[in-house]
Amino acid sequence: MSALPLSGIKILDLTRVLAGPLSAQMLADLGAEVIKIERPGGGDDARAFGPPYLADPEGKANNNNSFYLCANRNKKSVTVNIAKPEGQAIIRELAKSVDVMMENYKVGDLKRYGLDYETIKQLNPGIIYCSVTGFGQTGPYATRAGYDAILQAMGGLMSVTGHIDGEPGAGPMKVGPSIVDYMTGMNTSIGILSALYHRDANNGEGQHVDVCLFDTVIASLSHWLQIYLVNGNMPPRRGTWGNGGMPAGVFRCTDGELMLVVGNDGQFQRTCAVLGEPELANDKRFVKNNDRVVHGKEIMAIFAGLFLKQPVAYWLEKLEEAGVPSGPINNFEQVFSDPHVQSRGMRVKVDHPFEPNLSLIRNALTFSGTPITDYRAPPLLGADTKDVLATIGYDEAKVEGLKAQGIL
Repeated sequence: MSALPLSGIKILDLTRVLAGPLSAQMLADLGAEVIKIERPGGGDDARAFGPPYLADPEGKANNNNSFYLCANRNKKSVTVNIAKPEGQAIIRELAKSVDVMMENYKVGDLKRYGLDYETIKQLNPGIIYCSVTGFGQTGPYATRAGYDAILQAMGGLMSVTGHIDGEPGAGPMKVGPSIVDYMTGMNTSIGILSALYHRDANNGEGQHVDVCLFDTVIASLSHWLQIYLVNGNMPPRRGTWGNGGMPAGVFRCTDGELMLVVGNDGQFQRTCAVLGEPELANDKRFVKNNDRVVHGKEIMAIFAGLFLKQPVAYWLEKLEEAGVPSGPINNFEQVFSDPHVQSRGMRVKVDHPFEPNLSLIRNALTFSGTPITDYRAPPLLGADTKDVLATIGYDEAKVEGLKAQGIL
């Protein structure tokens, strides 16, 4: 078996909370050595975003919660107080030998500490220095703090998410998970990998990569936003309705709901046959997809009445036989009970000091030649401080002395 794709790449990770840590975790899964820098005592801000927390075998309060656990596997945790000159010196020393330095501090904060790109570049000209922020390194909002929900609102996502206008409960709606953080994490990884490729192809030239949540959420709106750019019209909220093929949405059955997406005219004809109303496919209002979009409320109402005649399992079986995309509305327990999810190994087990069989979500990438098989538990706060600092000449006595001063 070949080495993992990023074996030999070393990353100094000063990111906190979710977007940056998710990116660093993706890169760590791919084989990079990731040294996570955390505040002595409190650690990554995410460690306080609980409960739930893992149960300490000794019954003590701890900072290993679900928010932290989801984004920090396969890393080393080193505690350094970067507000102190001695801590800043440690970061600069570590930065000399890494390929990538990641940070998500407010614009300008790290310059005060001599940890900004221009300073680090003098020590390591080939370094890829990646800044992850709410609003980017430039522009009138650059110094603002930004969290996922704020960017969902400001970037336009909430304006097209929620119940159909006019229905009960209509209005702006946040997407449940921190989806902008996750997408920003993916963009961060793409930016870092691209810069690493550029460096290796251009005589070791490093650069500063600027990734932000605001840019990410706007870019993610894709064809929704393109509608506005084409004709100046604001796309309406569609609730669970689809974004292309019609009819598409959640339909109630006798014992629950299913999601249906009729992607083309052939699928529409087959769906009508499954529902026992084949003549609907010849109705001039519904013959072509564009017709069904125009008459969306009518066809959705007709389908809603038809689906109420049978249970979910009946319809899913018939639709699958007809080659029409559909699926159940699963909760998390049902997701991990799904035989396909189990066959894909989406739940992985790691040995955590508090939980020897801790479940995590696997990396979504699958490689034929360099499979990701090694998942190490998210580290306890400062677990690797001594070992990592030994690589830059800090012996045990010096480490203990710095701990006593609150530097480590």
